[in-house]
Amino acid sequence: MEKVSILRRTLGDFRKSGGERLFHCPNCKHHNNKLSVNIDKDKFQCWHCNYSGKSIFRLVRRFATFADKQRWLELTPDVDLTNFDDLFGEEGEEVEQVIELPKDYIFLGKNNLPHSSLPARHYLAKRGITMDEILFWKIGYCPWGEFKDRIIIPSFNKDGDPNFFIARTYKGSWAKYRNPDASKDIIFNELFLDFSQEIILVEGVFDAIIAGENAVPILGSTLREESKLFQSIVHNDTAVYFALDPDADSKAYKIMRKLLQYDVDVYKVDISGYDDVGEMTRGQFQERKENATWVDPDNLLAMQVACV
Repeated sequence: MEKVSILRRTLGDFRKSGGERLFHCPNCKHHNNKLSVNIDKDKFQCWHCNYSGKSIFRLVRRFATFADKQRWLELTPDVDLTNFDDLFGEEGEEVEQVIELPKDYIFLGKNNLPHSSLPARHYLAKRGITMDEILFWKIGYCPWGEFKDRIIIPSFNKDGDPNFFIARTYKGSWAKYRNPDASKDIIFNELFLDFSQEIILVEGVFDAIIAGENAVPILGSTLREESKLFQSIVHNDTAVYFALDPDADSKAYKIMRKLLQYDVDVYKVDISGYDDVGEMTRGQFQERKENATWVDPDNLLAMQVACV
């Protein structure tokens, strides 16, 4: 059975117990075979740390090679998501939000930039933002006009059209951020997100730049169940790493609890010692992410109690 071969390559040798196969748990790394995997029922559970899920692909997605992930998807029938449509109510024809970028926006990744770009480039350099990141995030600035002296970081919907942008001052204006007159119920830079892979939830765009290319800012500290981002996570069964600001922990726990109700894999990245991800180096964040805490209803309750 090819799925068994993929699991053996991913998790190592196993022993059989009835209709289940017992592997070493890659989450708690217990020395005995505590991870029970039932291929017929498409479920798994560790009897030591309680790491569990209703889809074995979660194990494969997190621990297997890219080739084995792709092969597992080929071997697995498409998932029927009809029930999720009922959970979120009736769906009409979705109208994508499209806006215009500021008419004075100048892309900082092009050649022969004007002299007026120096303060903007200096600001980004102080924040450790590289040219590769300027190119990926399409970062620009406005030297005049309504968004004068502001860094512009645009968002693009899945069709490649701009649907929002962040305008951050680089000259000390009393209002750090000035956003367009448009809805925040968008998936920031959806064009570049891969929901088949784990995503990282952060509060702001500069946090997302530090966290990596599959990070998405929620443009605040809340995420409503009816929001496009929440629904995309649930529909795609996407594992989520929470890296919100420490002062928003209580709100983050509410979001985590709601995602757990939909059986989404949730992890908590420790941001303590920093005001936000944007203060960290990329190496510091990746180290914290690698040591993220897997969240289940029991330890989530303990986290909430400790937060009070």
